[in-house]
Amino acid sequence: MAATMPAVLAEFAARTAAGLNPEPFLLRKAGQSFFNTSSLDLVTLLGDQDHVRQNLYAYIQGFSPAARDIFERFDFHTQVERLAKADLLYLVVEKFANIDLHPERVDNASMGAVFEELIRKFAEISNETAGEHFTPREVIRLMVNLLFIEDDDVLTPGNAVVRTVYDPTAGTGGMLSVAGEYLLEHNPQARLTMFGQELNDESYAICKADMLIKGQDVGNIVAGNTLSDDGHGGRQFDYMLSNPPFGVEWKKVERAVRLEHEQRGFDGRFGPGLPRVSDGSLLFLMHLLAKMRPAQDGGSRFGIVLNGSPLFTGGAGSGESEIRRYVLENDLVEAIVGLPTDMFYNTGIATYVWILSNKKPEDRRGFVQLIDAGSFWQKMRKSLGSKRKEMSEAHIEQVTRLFGGFTEAELVTVLDAAGQALGEAQLVTGADLPPVVPEGGRLQRVPVSRIFRNEDFGYTTITVERPLRDAQGQPVLGAKGKQKGKPQPDSALRDTENVPLSDDVRSYFEREVLPHAPDAWIDPEKTKVGYEIPFNRHFYVFEPPRSLAEIDADLKRSTDRIKAMIEGLSA
Repeated sequence: MAATMPAVLAEFAARTAAGLNPEPFLLRKAGQSFFNTSSLDLVTLLGDQDHVRQNLYAYIQGFSPAARDIFERFDFHTQVERLAKADLLYLVVEKFANIDLHPERVDNASMGAVFEELIRKFAEISNETAGEHFTPREVIRLMVNLLFIEDDDVLTPGNAVVRTVYDPTAGTGGMLSVAGEYLLEHNPQARLTMFGQELNDESYAICKADMLIKGQDVGNIVAGNTLSDDGHGGRQFDYMLSNPPFGVEWKKVERAVRLEHEQRGFDGRFGPGLPRVSDGSLLFLMHLLAKMRPAQDGGSRFGIVLNGSPLFTGGAGSGESEIRRYVLENDLVEAIVGLPTDMFYNTGIATYVWILSNKKPEDRRGFVQLIDAGSFWQKMRKSLGSKRKEMSEAHIEQVTRLFGGFTEAELVTVLDAAGQALGEAQLVTGADLPPVVPEGGRLQRVPVSRIFRNEDFGYTTITVERPLRDAQGQPVLGAKGKQKGKPQPDSALRDTENVPLSDDVRSYFEREVLPHAPDAWIDPEKTKVGYEIPFNRHFYVFEPPRSLAEIDADLKRSTDRIKAMIEGLSA
């Protein structure tokens, strides 16, 4: 800004005198997507200590409207007044004037990281949820890798492609920034236009500032609640990323969401169903589904971070199950990646990255890949809140390779005859040769990547009825209407069974129910189809317990050692 200040001021005077709107001319002179028409800067502010407050206001007022909005979102006027009353304003301005924050010295990503670190620290002090603002950078890098890896046309250097990326919970813009950096790193000719929406004013302001410096159109970054007031209604995007708040209720926007669901159905964003009010994560997933570009127009791919609840919460017919049913029956889920625990700043719970797309490659159609990356981590040198683990570049590369190769894989550990591990576990795919087993030893196999058909996650819930009996033990029959002459069900004996979609319901009933309850029948009116993704169950490895002889031998050795110690003390 300092280098272009004389030219901007001269242009401002000339265009204003001519009665023209100076804004487009000033933007061109400034060489940025913002400008300042004040002759002041932080250094000159220090030269007039008695009027630093008034001059600071004049300096801020000189910024272009988009930049001025950033200060207003931070409630800048209130902060200045507070510092002035405490006689600290001059000292704070002096500190900032002496720090070189020029973009050539401190890049945009670093500035975003600084701001997010401050938010995290202050959130810890006030016991707020820092995770609403901050997504660990390695998680974003992993998501961006998974989004782009299948798109050779975008990543091939020299292809002057233009793509759009969108984040409905943009925070300070970290996901958008990393996506842009990744694409430029692989293909400098590619252009990524960024869009976002953010509820928190301060986070929105820093995101907008980042977009200003990057030369993006700040009109693409919208303030407000994405669920109740879609700031990009009618738009569709090539790529999307989101880390919505975990387990946050949506009671405040319930009326607007239910109205859209009931009145617009699948023409709106929430057609498949509504989750319980206590957790709105799946509302953001459906919001992103509505933003997907049709497959015939190139399609879309998006990644969203969710906790474990959306995988299995809700039985057949519930809102959550219906949403899972929609994405699986429409073949939209490419992969789900389980992340290590203790990865986020405000929670240690298990988290999962869902990758959804309506442009699946041929070999992926009809399938879902589950990747358990729970063991892909290294310990941080210093914990940050609840975050004690991080994924290294090697870990991110391993997960990306498993996804890109669409392959099943295991972590294989070589054990000697005594059951002790010989070296680190090795990642082995179906195309790799297993490690050599020493004499008397064995291989310990733990799956990390598995591939399933979409229907493997579906089931039919049947209601099994048994007859109500009178005092003589005879079935009670209906006396009138449709139930006349039919056995009446006993609600105390009513039960349900979940039948895999791959199994015939009648065959299952005859095989699993009738041998134990010959008088039972199925109530067809209560039959429902449900979907759940029991992620951990698919990666569980049964370890047989030790034999009684081994346990007895261990106890005898321990007992003998204790007896020898006692004898030594009494000698």
